[in-house]
Amino acid sequence: MAAKLSALQLFFALTWVVYVIYLPALAEQAGIERRFVLWILMMDQAIFIACDWAAGMYADRVANSMKRIGQPMAMVTLASCAAFLALPFVAPIAGAGAFLALTAFWSATSSALRAPSLALVSRHVPESKQAWVAGVFLFGMGLATGLAPFLALSLKGVDPRVPFAAASIALAIFALLLTQAERQHEPRPAEPAAAGEAPTAGRSLAFACAVLLLAIGFQIHFTVNSVPAWLRFAKATELPWLMPVFWLGFNLAILPATFLPRRYGGMRVMAAAAGVGAIALASMSRLPALEALIVVQFVAGAAWAVALNAAFTAALEAGRTGREGLLTGVLFSLLAVAAFARLGANAAGVQSGLAFAPGVAWFGAALIASSLMMPRRSA
Repeated sequence: MAAKLSALQLFFALTWVVYVIYLPALAEQAGIERRFVLWILMMDQAIFIACDWAAGMYADRVANSMKRIGQPMAMVTLASCAAFLALPFVAPIAGAGAFLALTAFWSATSSALRAPSLALVSRHVPESKQAWVAGVFLFGMGLATGLAPFLALSLKGVDPRVPFAAASIALAIFALLLTQAERQHEPRPAEPAAAGEAPTAGRSLAFACAVLLLAIGFQIHFTVNSVPAWLRFAKATELPWLMPVFWLGFNLAILPATFLPRRYGGMRVMAAAAGVGAIALASMSRLPALEALIVVQFVAGAAWAVALNAAFTAALEAGRTGREGLLTGVLFSLLAVAAFARLGANAAGVQSGLAFAPGVAWFGAALIASSLMMPRRSA
């Protein structure tokens, strides 16, 4: 099941990559000026914020009553794939209203592929494998994002209907395969929460703040600061080969990182990774040569992988009483909040003075995660 989950996330993330590549041209075909593309992307993230949380909560409700969530997830996924497949056909003939409505429908239904799919697999594996499930899930996502610059080059001049159809069909196939795999495995029974084990509201809020700071730091670093950092030492034509260095570090670290939370504890691993990443990000504007920047980008990507895996592992373990979907859905919503904030800053023209912001954000996340390592006081 884990391999199918990774493949599902790979093709889901590829649909998003293809969408972003072609969105400006499709919006123009629908009669929407290119200057509004940023606002369409913000609309997508706003939908993700609400729907990721709602989809995770719904997945728990269905699983706790029916014991299976694959069939509802597959049905929503097929509807999502159909909407995605239709986008390049609708854009030139149906106008702006229909195109935006279809985009919103696709964004909303695609939430079925994040928290519910992760919750589905985690309910069928023992607690000791939760970090591995989170790792293979994130590996598929990271691999697709790392391929984005190469796809942008290779898809130039390609009819959008071809990649949209290919991504939709592959995604639908793996969603159905994951559903079939669920039928072949009995779900792990929900465990009763031990006395004093459930996190308090204050600790949950602190954890959410740490994840949000990590996500904001990542968003600013990769989408705002990375290109200027690379251009200090390289030409613009070399960016498609340099931008994936961050994701190379992420993808090489994500699976080995799955062994760390079980041995050292999720908060300790998250704090350490955020601290290492903060140092790497803070040093990026002072590096003397391209070789040093390559190393630091690689380290930052690896730190993001370790910290993100620790966060998702903590959510899965905290939700093992039947709340896996809700808690992972909250994490995805937080990632969408960070993306929305970054896009909003871009729309407001905030593009400078952010050199040290990612390092500061990750250092703050490290401090919060460190505070969560302290034992709770008994009442």
